[in-house]
Amino acid sequence: MMHITIEKSLCPSAAELQTELVERKGKGHPDTICDSVMEEAGLALSAAYIERCGRVLHHNLDKGLLVAGTTSPKPGGGEVIEPMRIITGDRATLSWNGSPLPVYDIVERAAKAWIRNNLRFVDPERHVVFQHEIRPGSAELSDLFARPVPGANDTSAGVGYAPMSDTERIVLETERYLNSPDFKRLFPETGEDIKIMGFRNGRNLDLTVAMAFVDRFISDAADYFRKKQAVEANLEDRLRNCAHAFEAIDLRINTLDDPERGEGGIYLTVLGTSAEGADGGEVGRGNRVNGLIAFGRPSSLEAAAGKNPVSHVGKIYNVLARKTAERIYSEVAGVKEATVFFCSRIGSPIDRPFVASVRIRPEPGRAFAPIGRAASAIIESELNDMKAFVGQLARGCFSVC
Repeated sequence: MMHITIEKSLCPSAAELQTELVERKGKGHPDTICDSVMEEAGLALSAAYIERCGRVLHHNLDKGLLVAGTTSPKPGGGEVIEPMRIITGDRATLSWNGSPLPVYDIVERAAKAWIRNNLRFVDPERHVVFQHEIRPGSAELSDLFARPVPGANDTSAGVGYAPMSDTERIVLETERYLNSPDFKRLFPETGEDIKIMGFRNGRNLDLTVAMAFVDRFISDAADYFRKKQAVEANLEDRLRNCAHAFEAIDLRINTLDDPERGEGGIYLTVLGTSAEGADGGEVGRGNRVNGLIAFGRPSSLEAAAGKNPVSHVGKIYNVLARKTAERIYSEVAGVKEATVFFCSRIGSPIDRPFVASVRIRPEPGRAFAPIGRAASAIIESELNDMKAFVGQLARGCFSVC
């Protein structure tokens, strides 16, 4: 039996609270590299399973780990001393009807393609070593994939909310702008490893940005600070002209920098990511499925990236909860904020979660009963369309980091 509960939230919305803290790890951050690489590998494996076996087979590639390499950055261009190492795990179907499947090759090709397409200065053939630790899954979990409606392979919960606050939206859009092709054409010296922390206090927003600079474009420490100042000016101008309700936005970039320490006081990299020599990464330690780490919001600790799209509710329910919350907010009149929870019971059909729960903050003066009925109907429609939804997940139609 599925339990659907719709309740009126008496708590203020995120934007109404005095403070917010919101983080975004950009695509070159080691944790986001892990998420993205393993998600791309999982999508490639799903496609290969469908092509060779007629359906997605059991796999979960959500245990990826990045071990930082070693580099020697310096103005004018440093060198890579030791490559990064990406360790892939966890479980996959390695054979079908007695014949081996080239799982390792599929995973590595997909990972290299993502790196090549997203990290301009990282050559996956020279700068990355792959170590595959993918093993066969259990027979009981593998059997879930053969059922007419796949059963949940875990007892777990997913959560999503809508709408984003201005703080969340600005943090997300700022990183996407800084990693956009247009920005990189203007400022090729900026790497892809960008992390943004947004702190809102009342109507004032502070943005702290960590951004790797690429050493081959920097002639000396003075040149670094000139170019950083140009980046700051460009971003400040963009923030002034974008839509928001803040009275002031205070921007700081690379606050560890120290002009008095010369080359030792600037953030230089050889390849544009701290993964080259300073920081490792791990699947699940970064952004949630909406691309943010919002510290005041409900969230799941499940790592969605790399999980299979057919039975693993750690992926399915987190993405579905976000999609459902967005529908409730955009389609139901009078909804100020919606938060959706789905909880599975292992083995139960994925289209019949054990619990489907919605918390809604209505606009002032709105009757809640019709809002609740409309929200419940949206939940039912999403669950009834589960087959199409997991097909979209398997094709990579939804971002998970």
